[in-house]
Amino acid sequence: MSGSLKLLRWAAAAAAVLFVSGPAFAEKRVALVLGNSNYQNVAPLANPVNDSSKIAATLKDAGFDVVDSRRDLAAAETRRALRDFADRARDADIAVVYYAGHGIEVDGANYLIPVDARLERDTDVYDEAFSLDRVLIAIEPAKKLRLVILDACRDNPFSRTMKRTVASRAIGQGLAKVEPTSPNVLIAYSAKAGSTAADGDGNNSPFTSALSRHLTKPGLDVRRAFGFVRDEVLKTTNNRQEPFVYGSLGGEDVPLVPAPRPAPAAAAPAAPALSAQAEALRDYELALQIGNKSALNAFLAQYPDGFYASLAKLQLDKIAAEDARVAATEKARVAEQERARLAAEGAQKSQQAKAEAEAKAAEQARLAAEKAKQVAQEQAAAAEQKRVAAESAADKAPAPADKPMNVAALAAGPPQADVTKSVQAELRRVGCLTGNADGNWNSSSQRSLTQFNRYAGTKLDTKVASVDTLDTIKLKSSRVCPLVCEHGFKAEGERCTKIVCAEGSFLNDDNECEKRRAKKPVATRERPEPRQPREARSYGPEPRSYRGPQVGQATAGRYQGKDPSIGANGRPLTGLERQQGCNGYQAIMSGVCP
Repeated sequence: MSGSLKLLRWAAAAAAVLFVSGPAFAEKRVALVLGNSNYQNVAPLANPVNDSSKIAATLKDAGFDVVDSRRDLAAAETRRALRDFADRARDADIAVVYYAGHGIEVDGANYLIPVDARLERDTDVYDEAFSLDRVLIAIEPAKKLRLVILDACRDNPFSRTMKRTVASRAIGQGLAKVEPTSPNVLIAYSAKAGSTAADGDGNNSPFTSALSRHLTKPGLDVRRAFGFVRDEVLKTTNNRQEPFVYGSLGGEDVPLVPAPRPAPAAAAPAAPALSAQAEALRDYELALQIGNKSALNAFLAQYPDGFYASLAKLQLDKIAAEDARVAATEKARVAEQERARLAAEGAQKSQQAKAEAEAKAAEQARLAAEKAKQVAQEQAAAAEQKRVAAESAADKAPAPADKPMNVAALAAGPPQADVTKSVQAELRRVGCLTGNADGNWNSSSQRSLTQFNRYAGTKLDTKVASVDTLDTIKLKSSRVCPLVCEHGFKAEGERCTKIVCAEGSFLNDDNECEKRRAKKPVATRERPEPRQPREARSYGPEPRSYRGPQVGQATAGRYQGKDPSIGANGRPLTGLERQQGCNGYQAIMSGVCP
């Protein structure tokens, strides 16, 4: 049997094989169960202590050798519990750590928060919380399986009140994606990285309830168990919460509880041999249930050609597109933070321009990756719908087992009512739909999806509610469409509150409080007196009449003391004129002299 065939068989093994090759009861299994509810500096959580008790009882019933259950531990007590558990895991085959409580992501690293943490500043997390890496160190000695289960993706009050000491330090919602570097390590989140999980309306969270039903089924591979947990949580939360598992294992089944050894009995009749097409279908569905690259690549190694190989390639394209989208989104976030930091610090214009160009390019790459992911999702969903339809038709009218199917003819079928309701429910969650999720994709629902496209930067088809649309909206962990309030009200969180202006202010047309201006005094004229008739007007005393000098006196004075040789017109006098006395008053007045 080839190595690729052996790699695939772990995903396709049936229950009969498990009975033969299941792990022996001699394996040592240890577990540490932590539940933090009674937080001292924020509001307590209702269910983590209940959840930890539920999981502790489940593991004890499953026959674990050691189940150390702790509640409401402070930071120092948590570190001592991890140190003691590392000693117990030193000679164990399987080590499990379950944690329920608050968790936080700071700069891409995950931290679990003890009940006495304050976390007033972002740097306090390094002193008052304990990292996920510290938990991995505690289970590192286990030989076969190292499993960490975190029901810690709840909405975190610390992240809202925490002061940022560095503007570029990122504090995420939920927990960050993690890639274990050690072999045989699985890390299970109650919700996909970057999203939050529900605490639950009952005594336990949806994630823990599903875990208690599937995780310890005898002989069930742990990866398939988490696949069943994922399906149940999605159904329970109406597709709002999707658990996720990070890490990988080898080719053999790894159940937490081994399958019971069968009692000696007569050999059962051999099962009828499967056709090649039926065997490919069985293995493809198992690989699809696991849903990661390793399982799909193993399937392709065994079935490199054919209809189901084409389906597996489409699923791989979908996973690759999602990974590319996540990487592009993170790169755009880092570039935008760098641009904002340089702008806040007043860096040189050339540096700011370069950072702005890089941020713009990163955002364009993010949008392109988002579009590529949508295309890959649409193709994979269309292929799956076509496969289900073809298999249903084959059940009604059997066809030759190895009849090839035309993958190029795959097309999406009409949306189902539950998909439409789920899309509408997600649109309500992100604030884009105000109506009810009634399963009727009408014009109101189409307008709400148009609003989502506008504010989320996506280009989803608004004419139909598809599974890909649902997956895209679920990636948004908070409100997308802005909360619109009437005049006189403002948005505060998810509610509209009335605007109350201070005394001396009023609410203007822009919905803002504006200070009233003090009234300035206005100058007024006195009323003019009525006009009087001209003859009645008084202009004061009559001036005295002016009497100028006598002509003769003026003329005489004019020539007194003048040169006798000069006439009245300024011309020198002739001798005769001088004899006649033309420079004298009498001569001038007589008219003889000029």
